[in-house]
Amino acid sequence: MKSLKLISLAITMLICFVTMAQERTITGIVTDQSNIPLPGAYVVIKGTKKNTQTDYNGNYSIQAQKRDVLVFSFIGMRSQTKVVGDKTIINVKLEEESQSLEEVVVTGYAIKRKKHQTAASVQIVQGTEVRAKTSKKQVQPVTNASVTTVLESSSISSKNEPVYIVDGVRIKADQMAKINPNDIKDVHILKNDPNSSIHSGTNNNGTVIITTKNDLYKNLSEKELDKKLNTITPIPAEPSQEDYDTFVENAFESPKTAPLSTFSIDVDNASYTNIRRFLNNGQKVPKDAVRVEEMVNFFKYNYPQPKDQHPFSINTELSDSPWNSKNKILKIGLQGKNIPTDDLPASNLVFLIDVSGSMSDINKLPLLKQSMKILVNELRPKDKVAIVVYAGAAGLVLPPTSGDEKKTIVDALDQLNAGGSTAGGAGINLAYKIASENFIKNGNNRVILATDGDFNVGDSSNTDMEKLIEEKRKTGVFLTCLGYGMGNYKDSKMEILTDKGNGNYAYIDNIQEANRFLGKEFKGSMFAIAKDVKIQIEFNPKQVQSYRLIGYENRKLRPEDFKNDAIDAGELGSNHIVTALYEIIPAGVSSKYITNLPDDLKYTKVQETTTNFNNELATIKFRYKKPDGDKSIEMVQVIENKSVVLEKASDDFKFSSAVAWFGLKLRDSKLISNKSSEEIVKLAKQGNSNDGEGYKAEFIRLVETAKEYN
Repeated sequence: MKSLKLISLAITMLICFVTMAQERTITGIVTDQSNIPLPGAYVVIKGTKKNTQTDYNGNYSIQAQKRDVLVFSFIGMRSQTKVVGDKTIINVKLEEESQSLEEVVVTGYAIKRKKHQTAASVQIVQGTEVRAKTSKKQVQPVTNASVTTVLESSSISSKNEPVYIVDGVRIKADQMAKINPNDIKDVHILKNDPNSSIHSGTNNNGTVIITTKNDLYKNLSEKELDKKLNTITPIPAEPSQEDYDTFVENAFESPKTAPLSTFSIDVDNASYTNIRRFLNNGQKVPKDAVRVEEMVNFFKYNYPQPKDQHPFSINTELSDSPWNSKNKILKIGLQGKNIPTDDLPASNLVFLIDVSGSMSDINKLPLLKQSMKILVNELRPKDKVAIVVYAGAAGLVLPPTSGDEKKTIVDALDQLNAGGSTAGGAGINLAYKIASENFIKNGNNRVILATDGDFNVGDSSNTDMEKLIEEKRKTGVFLTCLGYGMGNYKDSKMEILTDKGNGNYAYIDNIQEANRFLGKEFKGSMFAIAKDVKIQIEFNPKQVQSYRLIGYENRKLRPEDFKNDAIDAGELGSNHIVTALYEIIPAGVSSKYITNLPDDLKYTKVQETTTNFNNELATIKFRYKKPDGDKSIEMVQVIENKSVVLEKASDDFKFSSAVAWFGLKLRDSKLISNKSSEEIVKLAKQGNSNDGEGYKAEFIRLVETAKEYN
């Protein structure tokens, strides 16, 4: 079986499709022969590093193209391959490992070659002669004799892997993986005959024979081969029309000159799922697509539920910085109160769906409709839903309908089709009008906008959109933005909508993410328990020489905004978790990140005559409003100057720090000295606990994948 996988890997690494089809989201369930789901089964697109794993219920979701081939594997089971074709749902039953190598290889790949013609021809047969045909000519047979010299002059590996030969030169598996598929003319797979003289005494795992178009590697030594393979220039990616707001990462500040750090909480995690999409597609992540706080807040941490009248608990921890050894990291965690579903207020929801021409792609409107169906399944009879669409104009597709009429709502979704221009402003106005007309006092009133962000408001400027959404915020209707698609995705506009309104924002890259955000985390995504949540922290200059907030660049507030109830801030949902990290340079530590400050500051001398507060690192304050309130409530907590070494820090501290570290690396931060992917993976693995859904394990795989592209 292992031999089969290695031969399959050899083929798939070498096959390059001539034409590229549009990607779509493929979903399904992987089970055994008894229909028992297989959690943790791997689904890989052949010839790529793009992969996913099934969840606890055996479900998976992956972006694939029409001509892609999916490989399904699970320990102790025989792998299966499936051609994507026109299907969007592919369910697989894996059998126990019992069938012969000959049956699996010939069936799995000969059939594939009949369906798909590629630039290079591949033939697999049992025996001593192989004939392979290209589109232009019949090539000469490859016989035992033609490879005897190569095999005799090379020591046969005892490992359970095939022999690789390119242009008559014996190569290693890692060298074979570097060959440009566009250079390949023919590939021959010899399934070894154990009775053949040239394979006598070998491990009988097959031979992969590669011929390049111009004999690029013929007669090269191993050193020359390595040099040539390592200097191949990768094919440049297609230019992107995606739009991200630029920002400068937070710098270190002195508590003597900037005594207060104030910001709005951010429960969004769109940046992480968007980054995941880039990495799964083997693409470089745009620097401005990385918002570190949204990466950190994608994950769940083990914070306790609140025990008093406030809607969230406050949790702090201080330990060593993993990327700057002399510094400290302060973690601040908020845990929203978990309100039972039956106790949640009735919902008045308006689905605002973009059906313009830009939404026609398979990973946009089709995925959007399936996502909304997940949300519909969570509705109760006391909830109601209306559907508004917009393209060249806006219209009401479904008037407010009870949550128990699920078939009616789903039928309305199924009728939606994409086409026309994008009048986003008209859609937003109509959606808020419907929501306001059906407003439920003390209820959950919310517009759910689903789009790729490529819409026009006024003269299409972000300023017009900002003014519009700030005006709509006054209605008391909350906003959830769901982003879809790639290539022309407008993240910047989605950010403005959520930042300036009472909103939250998610990027739906696949049906699995839709199930997480709109299904499993429905309460946190759709029911606010506190709004306009602000944080203000005052560091003690006796203990802190300098500090910086990691992330939250577009959520920073002025110190005077903290007590100004007219200033909008972020919302916290039922059972939601929010985490913020500060990097601290302790007093007395020499650091290249600190700008020299004058010694004759007036208020520094005043403070020196007062209490030293040597046991306090900082004082932190929170302000929030009830979902239907206008006046803020304040909470205050003192943070002790008590640090633990990183090895003894909590799993939550280690994992959240690893995620932030990875984000800073993707942004090419100049404020971290250690950018080792191996160290990030090591720290993440140490902190990987409470991972029932497998998202933390997925993050670790993404970091390992990113080494190839970033």
